[in-house]
Amino acid sequence: MFFRVVIATFLLGIATFIRIKAGESSSQTAYAPIYFIVALTYLFSFACLFIPKTIKNIRVNIYLQSLLDVLLITGLVYVTGGIESIYSVLYPLVIIYSSLFLAGRGGLISASACSIFYGLLLDLEYYGIVIPIYQWGYNYDRDAGYVFSRIFVHIISFYIIALLTNYAVKQEQKTRKLLVEKESAFDQLDLLYKSIIESVNTGILTVDLHGNIKSFNTEAEKITGFLHSEIINKKIDDIFPVLSKMLNKKGQWKAGDRFEVADSGKILGCSVSPLVDGNREKIGNILIFQDLTVIKEMEAQIQKNKRLAFVGEMAAGLAHEIRNPLASISGPIQMLSKDLKLDETDRRLMQIILNGKDRLESFVKDFLLLARPKRSERKDIDVKAIIDDVLESLHFNPEWSEYIEVIRNLCDQNNIYGNKAEIRQVIWNLILNAVQAMPEKGILKIETTSNEKKYLEILISDNGCGIEAKDQDKVFEPFYTTKKNGTGLGMAIVNRIVESHMGKITIKSKPGKGTDCIISLPVKELEVPVTQVHSSRFKVQG
Repeated sequence: MFFRVVIATFLLGIATFIRIKAGESSSQTAYAPIYFIVALTYLFSFACLFIPKTIKNIRVNIYLQSLLDVLLITGLVYVTGGIESIYSVLYPLVIIYSSLFLAGRGGLISASACSIFYGLLLDLEYYGIVIPIYQWGYNYDRDAGYVFSRIFVHIISFYIIALLTNYAVKQEQKTRKLLVEKESAFDQLDLLYKSIIESVNTGILTVDLHGNIKSFNTEAEKITGFLHSEIINKKIDDIFPVLSKMLNKKGQWKAGDRFEVADSGKILGCSVSPLVDGNREKIGNILIFQDLTVIKEMEAQIQKNKRLAFVGEMAAGLAHEIRNPLASISGPIQMLSKDLKLDETDRRLMQIILNGKDRLESFVKDFLLLARPKRSERKDIDVKAIIDDVLESLHFNPEWSEYIEVIRNLCDQNNIYGNKAEIRQVIWNLILNAVQAMPEKGILKIETTSNEKKYLEILISDNGCGIEAKDQDKVFEPFYTTKKNGTGLGMAIVNRIVESHMGKITIKSKPGKGTDCIISLPVKELEVPVTQVHSSRFKVQG
């Protein structure tokens, strides 16, 4: 409809221009039929806006418009010279759009309609039934051969145009169908790619040659805490500046590089691969990374278990070699200390020997407790009773100070499943450490909390000297101690007992402000350990 109006306007402009140029030499009535045809074209185009509301079938609608266009063009040819008119070139336009909208059959039907109306017009003009309106002194001198050839050439051209257009339409449809299939295959491939990338439990990040982040999968979001929308198309150095330390002198990662980065409590294992296009030209890099924090913790635990296993292997032989001579020495020294009359100096020397003997016996006892391989007998025990017993015993310990204030806040449910002697050893060691951290005065706080009736948390805290940050990771290592007369086995024994009970111990300390020890022990018997995973946002600082 739009192009119909454009063509009609163009014809109106030509007719008006010729009329103005001709002036008085031409008859005004000669142009009236052209104006009439143009007016019909405008009226028909306007009516086409309402035809779809009346005729719902789109094919019938197009056939009707094609037929009316053929009639309008035939009328235009008639009023502009008939066989001499140049406007017969407008017929192919109807054939072309009929082929486009109605496929091959529509183009052939339009070509047939154009052939019939154009041939009929020239035949009627040849036999003098119709006379072109614009001509004065009409003198038709065309012979039958010329008229026939003119009609034949137009008919042949109409059908050739219909066939060529039909071929082009079929090719276009075939190409469109192929394109749809390719798009569908591409969409499926893209969906498969996204499904694979989003399903792997590995962070995947791609950057172009300028260091701009181009993709960021879901696992990468979970590991780093950044959202895809936050970092896409941003410089990787601005988001992860620590990775810039791994670049080579040319500012690029070396393909196949594997490295680890640690920050904000997380350890990431990274590897780099080149990102290439279809021509195998490098267009960027692929950074694959995993959160190795848990694995590193497991490795540290394995190393710790190896050390404990080594201690266990040594324990039997070492205990045997020490206890037998110690027993043979201990008896005679005690008898001599009772029977001999010693002066003050000799008595002090004898007491030093006895103290050394007691210390050595205590060390062997702790050593065996640390390396004990057997699971002890366990049952339901009352932690409150154990705490009361330990506090009462500590009042007779030389390291107890009467200026230490004890604050107890115990919950109603204080039963756990464990070995009474071992749990007493844990509480004794922790409370004794707290007392030793406050040699003069301080506040000893003991609290218990029931956690969803599955675990009992025991808090033992003091406001003493605290633990240096560099020493906190080594507290549970055997033979590591910062005390002058310590053996370094106390906290290792505590950790060993708590782990054997499938519990967990946490140390929180600040130098000069005190230490909090939190023990979590199961209320009932457990078959497997419970692992708690804490997640935090991975923020890389420069």
